[in-house]
Amino acid sequence: MPALRDARLYLVCDARPRDFLRRALAGGVGIVQLRDRSLDDDGLARAAEEFRAAADEFGVPFVLNDRPDLVDRCGADGVHLGQDDPGSRAGEILGRSTHAPPQALAEREADYLSVGPVWETPTKPGRPAAGLEYVRWAAEHVTDRPWFAIGGIHAGNVREVVAAGASRVVVVRAITEADDPEAAARELVDGLAF
Repeated sequence: MPALRDARLYLVCDARPRDFLRRALAGGVGIVQLRDRSLDDDGLARAAEEFRAAADEFGVPFVLNDRPDLVDRCGADGVHLGQDDPGSRAGEILGRSTHAPPQALAEREADYLSVGPVWETPTKPGRPAAGLEYVRWAAEHVTDRPWFAIGGIHAGNVREVVAAGASRVVVVRAITEADDPEAAARELVDGLAF
């Protein structure tokens, strides 16, 4: 999966128009995930059409959050599951959230891992921060597959994450709340090159 291995910036977002997704992808997003808990199955399938089209245009993977049962219907390349999410592989890609070294060590099936949250974030209320120490641990120990630092990362702190050993990050608000998603993505990519 060269596209997965080459991806450095991963965007998780709710249902968005194709123009927003195209702009974020043009800025350097290498994987896009649809995570919208407000939508029913039909709504997710409709939203996925925009994600699939934008991902195809830029040649990047499109992943569905938490719903392996809808991967085929949504035309996704795979699914991302949290530690407590039921389900397993669907499609070509399986990602898994991890919050501590034992979880990362125990995960054998996933093609990539997310490591965090580095900082507390309102997108995961109640989830304590794992901190930069977990990023440092992952840099030393997770060498068999791609992994992405996640949680509260933005252009103002991405270099701290890189200095701790990350070469890939997942963001939500850093792009979804930006006035210019393309510029926001470019700034993050530049920070990853630090």
